[in-house]
Amino acid sequence: MLKTRLFTPGRVNTAFILVTLTFGLSGCAQLGVQPWEKGQLARSDMALDHEKLDLALDDHIYFSKEGSSGGRAFAGGGCGCN
Repeated sequence: MLKTRLFTPGRVNTAFILVTLTFGLSGCAQLGVQPWEKGQLARSDMALDHEKLDLALDDHIYFSKEGSSGGRAFAGGGCGCN
């Protein structure tokens, strides 16, 4: 009597590839923000500039590294070129 094996290397590789593709493609199934989630993102504490002290410290560090003033709103850097 000929015995067939259930888990041959070819079947295991094929099953692994199919499972990996299924999980990989299901991760891209929902892109974007749903309408019922927009209320959470619109809260003032979710804004990037919510903490004014943190924003001021970040600006100080950014301007110190750039060697310029107003680096986010004005053209040019600390070298004098525009």
